[in-house]
Amino acid sequence: MDTMMAKQQERLKTRRVRRGNSLYISASIIAVLLWSTSFVGTKIAYTSFPPLTLGAARFVIAAIILGLILLIKKDKLKPSVKDIGLMSISGVLGTTLYFSLENIGVELTTASNAAIIVASYPAITALMEFLFFRKKTSWVKAIGIGVAMIGVYQISYSPETQTDDKQLVGNIILIVAGFIFALYNFTTRKVVKKYSMITISFYQTLAGAITFIPVALIEKASWQTPDIKSFLILLYLGVFCSVIAFLLYNFGLRKLSSSSAMTLMNLVPIFGVLFSVLLLNEVLSINQLIGGVIIILGVVLSMRETSKKQVLESK
Repeated sequence: MDTMMAKQQERLKTRRVRRGNSLYISASIIAVLLWSTSFVGTKIAYTSFPPLTLGAARFVIAAIILGLILLIKKDKLKPSVKDIGLMSISGVLGTTLYFSLENIGVELTTASNAAIIVASYPAITALMEFLFFRKKTSWVKAIGIGVAMIGVYQISYSPETQTDDKQLVGNIILIVAGFIFALYNFTTRKVVKKYSMITISFYQTLAGAITFIPVALIEKASWQTPDIKSFLILLYLGVFCSVIAFLLYNFGLRKLSSSSAMTLMNLVPIFGVLFSVLLLNEVLSINQLIGGVIIILGVVLSMRETSKKQVLESK
């Protein structure tokens, strides 16, 4: 009798943990969804803004919005000088460095190459977790990441050999961006449980915006008055893809490991294809459809392993 009751309590606890995890996973997925739309928006905005200028303007808008929210919210818990330093470092990593590299890389290479490289980010993060934190990667998680990368390859594969030097430079830049974003994950996790999402995102975005401005001055000769469409896209990138997406992603990092959160980045190609079909009237090929299913399977495998591990750790 006691054994049956213990098993029942264990099942209930498992369900509660999974329901709780689903909230953090959902938040991360929505963040990835918003970031996926930023690729389309960024391409449109390039008609008026050069890459670094677009990044700086986007995060200046985000910093102002987050600052206003923080003032209204009146958060009584003030970060320590050390934690402000950590949030500032993560802001420079995840805002200035990452988006500078991403914007330049996306401009230089093809969308297919970018999708393949983004799929490598979870593996990069898992590798860095192992090297710097001695965190072992289970076979289930490794298989899940591998399956997801196979799915991205299925979507992105082109029989034509890429020999363009400019594309090669863009690919290398995007790979470096993956390491930068992994460092952003590690740094953010040190403070993410101490303060509200608004507080963390504000200090991150403020530091990123401040350091982005002098970088954007490099493109001063290319500045021009933006058209209405580009300006509206800029506002969208600043509000939804910067403020809301980062709040949701940081919220997800409260429970998800860095590599698990990064595994969700494999959904970017799926969302990218979806937006291409809906907004650009592109036709979905059978290879893309099969690849999307494989990616979803890989992500589910990785997240399922994480949920089981968190259940054991909560006992």
